[in-house]
Order: sequence, then C-alpha cells, then structure tokens
Amino acid sequence: MEVASIYAFRHRPDAFYCWIRPMVTTLLTAEPNPGHVALAEMEAGGWLKVVITQNIDNLHQRAGSRQVLELHGHMREATCISCYQTVPSSEILEDFLASDEGEVPHCAVCGGVMKPNVVLFGEQLPIKAVNAAMAHVRQADVMLIAGSSLEVMPVSHLPLLVHEQDGHLIVVNLTPTYIDSIADVVIHADVAEVLPRIAQACAGG
Repeated sequence: MEVASIYAFRHRPDAFYCWIRPMVTTLLTAEPNPGHVALAEMEAGGWLKVVITQNIDNLHQRAGSRQVLELHGHMREATCISCYQTVPSSEILEDFLASDEGEVPHCAVCGGVMKPNVVLFGEQLPIKAVNAAMAHVRQADVMLIAGSSLEVMPVSHLPLLVHEQDGHLIVVNLTPTYIDSIADVVIHADVAEVLPRIAQACAGG
C-alpha cells in the first residue's frame, strides 16, 4: 500500500518506480513457460474458451492465447495521470531502465507523470474486461484455476459462481486454496509441469 496504491503513486511516483524497476527488468526479459503454451494449445484445440488472468506480463498472448481478459491491466501501455495521453510502454520503460537514477517517466505532451496501465490498490478494475469475464463465467461448465492462490477479490470469487451453477472446478496450484474443498480435481504441483499434460490429454495424447 505504501508504493502500489493509486494514492501513493500520485504523491510519490518516485517510490513506485523504484519499487517496480526490478519487476520491469524481469518482465522485459521473461519468456512464456510450458504452462502458458499449454493454455494456448487448449484454446486452439477448442478445449478452452478464454483466459481470465490477474497477470500483467503479456506472456499469455506471447504464448499464443488469443482470448485473454486482463483483470489487473497490463504493462503494454502507460497513461499520463494529468492529460491522459497514452503511449506504448516501450517508449518510456527503456529510457527509465537506462537512466542511472531511474528517473520517473514524464509525458511528452504536458510533462505529467506516466503511469503503466496496471491496476493499483484503490483503482477500479477495467469494467469491460470484468463484464466479459463475468459473461464467460456464467456460461462455464468447467473452470481451470491455474497458479492462483485465490486471495485477491473480486477475481477469487469467480470459481464460486461456477460452482453455484453446477459447473466443475479443476485447481492446479502449488499451495492449497480456499476452493480446494469443493473442487472436482485438485493438483498441488507446478502449473508448468501439469498444464502440458492436461493439454496432451485433451488432444488425445
């Protein structure tokens, strides 16, 4: 809350950017893992309709997933908090990482502070993505929960909606979740190891 809330960002953007700098470096060099690829393969095979994610790293899309709902935003763009000019994040993040001081990126139009298009504490979730996710959840006969602790609302509530309408739940996560007791299948293991096997089984392999 001290650095990753919208209130903190508006008052101390330098603290936010200092905190996020190692994460940005990781995001720019990260590659999709076998779990990301497996989800894309399941979508291509017609077994998976949509990926609803809290991730902001664009790895689902890079792995080949086409239907991705990013409920916590993404790092592909940044928006000025003063004039709302939006630019690709690559235009500001490379300069930010190249500067020794990690200078706060500013808008080329008005000089305001640029904020990555991720959802900070105290901000509303993107309504279009949320509404689309709810529409898919209401129609789901099976939900695969992969690599989520299910601790952040309101996303953590989505599996309950599937369960309440007699849908089935499959949980793949290293640690237990609150939904384990009502899930049809629970696998406590690495998603990068389990999801490819599920994709292979779906394909009849």
